[in-house]
Amino acid sequence: MKRLGMAGAAAALPVGTLLTSPTRAGASGYRSGPELGRGDVAILRFLAAAELIEADLWTQYAELGGIGDNQPVEVNPNQTMNNYQLALSNLDGDGPQYITSNTLDELSHADFINAFLESRGAEPVNFDEFRTLEGSTATGSSGIKRLTNLMHLNVDTSWYVRYRSATNPDFGATFPQAITLNDVTAIPRTDADFGAIDPNFNVPGNAQIQAIANVAGFHFGYIEQGGSSLYAAMSQKVTSAEVLQITLGIGGDEIAHFLEWVDFSGNGVQAPVAPFTDSVSGLTFPNFFSPLNPLIQPSLIFPVPCEFISPELPHVAIIRPLTDKFGGAVATIASFTADGLFTGQSDKFLDELQLLARAADAATRGV
Repeated sequence: MKRLGMAGAAAALPVGTLLTSPTRAGASGYRSGPELGRGDVAILRFLAAAELIEADLWTQYAELGGIGDNQPVEVNPNQTMNNYQLALSNLDGDGPQYITSNTLDELSHADFINAFLESRGAEPVNFDEFRTLEGSTATGSSGIKRLTNLMHLNVDTSWYVRYRSATNPDFGATFPQAITLNDVTAIPRTDADFGAIDPNFNVPGNAQIQAIANVAGFHFGYIEQGGSSLYAAMSQKVTSAEVLQITLGIGGDEIAHFLEWVDFSGNGVQAPVAPFTDSVSGLTFPNFFSPLNPLIQPSLIFPVPCEFISPELPHVAIIRPLTDKFGGAVATIASFTADGLFTGQSDKFLDELQLLARAADAATRGV
C-alpha cells in the first residue's frame, strides 16, 4: 500500500472551500453555436442530473473521508486524520486524496454540462428543491441537506464479478454478488461510528469503522462503473459532434475513476485488511485470495476480454454493458434507486428523474 500524501501539492487546497459553492450554470457567459437537437438536449440534461447526484454523494464522502483541510504529509507531517480517513488509507494510502479529486471532478462535470446547455439556449438541471435529506452528523460533515442517502445502501457488487468474467450482460449474462452489502452505511453516521483504529487490526472498535470504509470502497466502484457504461451508451445516441466530444471526454474521466476504485475495493478483501468481521454490523469481509477464485481475484483490476458485437468475433476487453437495457438512463435510475441512494426522497424527485431518463433513452442519432 502506498503512503498517504503521495498525490502532491494539489491536496493542500481546502476542500471545504471547493465543495460549498452551488453549480453555476452559465456563469462563464460562453455563448457559441446553434441550438441543439431535442435528443442531444435530453441526453445532456439527464447527464447533468446524474452528475448532480454523483456530486452530492461524493461531497458527503469528501467531507468525512477526503483530504479536507488536511495537507499531504510532505507538507504537514503533524496533520491528524479521523478514523474513517485512516481506515480508507488502509485500502490505499492516497485514498483520501483520491476521494477529494473524484469529488471535484464530479462537481466540474455537473457545472460544465449545465453551462453548456445554457450556452445553447437549453434549460439546465437544478435539483436544489430536492436537497431535503438529513446526512451524517459526524464531525466533519457540513450538515447541509442532501439529495442522496449513503446510510442505508444496498450495494450491488455484481460489477466486481462482471469485469472479471468473459461473459457480457448485453448478451444476457448475469453475475452473483461478490459480497453481500444490504442496508449498510458507507459513511460514519455519528461520531460513535468512528470507533478505534489500529494497524494490527486487533482493537475491537477498529472493525466497525474499517467495515464502513470497505463498504464505501465497493460503493465507489459501483457508482463509477455505472457512469462508465452510461456515458458509453449515451455516446451512441448523440448527433452533434460537439456533444459527442462531451460524452467521450467526461465518459473517459468516469472510466479513469472506475479503474482506481476497482483496485481500491479489492484491497479491502485481501491481507492485511481481510479477513475480519465487524461485530456491530455483522459484516464479514473475507480474503478473496483464500481460496483463489478468478471471478473475484483482487489483482485482476483491468476488464477481462469478453464477447462483444457477435459471439463469433474474438473476445475483447471493453466497458460493459453498453446498451440501454443495462447501461442506459432508465437503467441507471433503477439501479440508483435499488442501491438505496434515494431513501427518504420525494416521489416528485423520482418522477422528475424518470422523465429525464426516458427522454434521454428515447434519443436517436441523427445525420
